[in-house]
Amino acid sequence: MPERSSGIRSDPPLGFILPLSPLILAGVALVRILIDGYSLLHNWPELAPGAPRHSAAAREALVAKLTQYRDATHTPLTIIFDGQGAAPGTAKMASTRDVEILFSKAGNTADDLIERAAYRMKAYGEVLAVTDDHAERDTVVGFGGYASSCAVFIAQVKSALDELDHDVRSHNRKERNRYRG
Repeated sequence: MPERSSGIRSDPPLGFILPLSPLILAGVALVRILIDGYSLLHNWPELAPGAPRHSAAAREALVAKLTQYRDATHTPLTIIFDGQGAAPGTAKMASTRDVEILFSKAGNTADDLIERAAYRMKAYGEVLAVTDDHAERDTVVGFGGYASSCAVFIAQVKSALDELDHDVRSHNRKERNRYRG
């Protein structure tokens, strides 16, 4: 498959980068995408329609969609939810090395964990933080990472999943034609 142009502007304003390539951002492979879970959920109402944004159903819908995105892009991600948004006794969601799901502890926020992870991961490569908190994005960029608004990231996820769907349909069509012979 031919490599696509990243679609990244070469002169992004500080604190905001348009990540249009699922694997490469400004010519650099991402080590991990750090996602403020509730920030993204509040901007994606079509996930778990009618469910409260802090509900288990909404979180599960988000994790399922982002797992599909990870499968399409092969870029590991961490989804971080504010712990105070989860009801006491909320069961932990299953994490893997590639899709890590965290809840902040009392007294901490998802922002705190994103900042800490972005700082610690800078030695291993580039990270992308997804949040609508401007101060958080500026902090991550200050650590040498990249940041994206939720709306831009949602568009990227939808595009990557549409592309994957198109590729699968095309492959299946070719295979059907090959065996009709």
